[in-house]
Amino acid sequence: MPIAPTEDLNGRSCDGFTVAVDAGQQRGDIILDRGDMNTISMGQRDELRAVFENLDRDERVRVIVLRALGPNFSSGGFIRGFLEASPEHVSKLAGNVSAPARCEKPVIAANRGYCFGVGFEISLACDFRIASETVRYALPEQRLGQVPGSGGSARLQKMIGITRTKDIVMRSRRITGRQACDWGIATEVVPDDALEQATDRLVAELCEFSPLAQRTAKRLLNETEDMLLSTAVELEGHCYSRLRQSHDFREGVEAFHEKRKPAFKGT
Repeated sequence: MPIAPTEDLNGRSCDGFTVAVDAGQQRGDIILDRGDMNTISMGQRDELRAVFENLDRDERVRVIVLRALGPNFSSGGFIRGFLEASPEHVSKLAGNVSAPARCEKPVIAANRGYCFGVGFEISLACDFRIASETVRYALPEQRLGQVPGSGGSARLQKMIGITRTKDIVMRSRRITGRQACDWGIATEVVPDDALEQATDRLVAELCEFSPLAQRTAKRLLNETEDMLLSTAVELEGHCYSRLRQSHDFREGVEAFHEKRKPAFKGT
């Protein structure tokens, strides 16, 4: 279904989630809200993709946060929905869940409790994962006679290698937030009652940087992940050269020498 601009969605409910834009904090929040388990329906995935795209275009928003109400981020998808959905709809699942990775802006996932299946997969598509000590990550599809279908095994293998990925995927193994942090899946692990504060701190920190430099860094890192080292180094050099012409770079250099906080404009 078509999704209205975020100006019209602010504070409204979609299918299993709400959207909140705080212009003062320069953040847009997507808040999962479907009971304690926060299951994600088939239709919800389409709406989530559209809302990520709208927030990415919203000039009030510098950072996007994906979080949840209740004790669990998400126990995964609505299982029966897979049998009811058409093959065409199922074929779009990975594209919908990849929406955070396609956003130009930084995207943070704040995870607590169960973070299973598609809940884990969409978190893996975000740039940062802050994990509560209560979090349990898992891709349980083997227990259903399936494999992850929205990029979970592929993204994990890039992050932690084939041996650990087989351990998680082929055994439907649950891992803690601490282990996820040690393995390089989670950016940070914090006490459960500090998850919101840690998320707020990261949002505030990211908003201090140049929007142009951040967009460039995210795209550069995403695009060079599979490149030969020599090609990646060359592309990095091109990005550096382009940013040298920007207002933000000049402002950053001048602010450094004048010992003041830079006023970046994203140009």
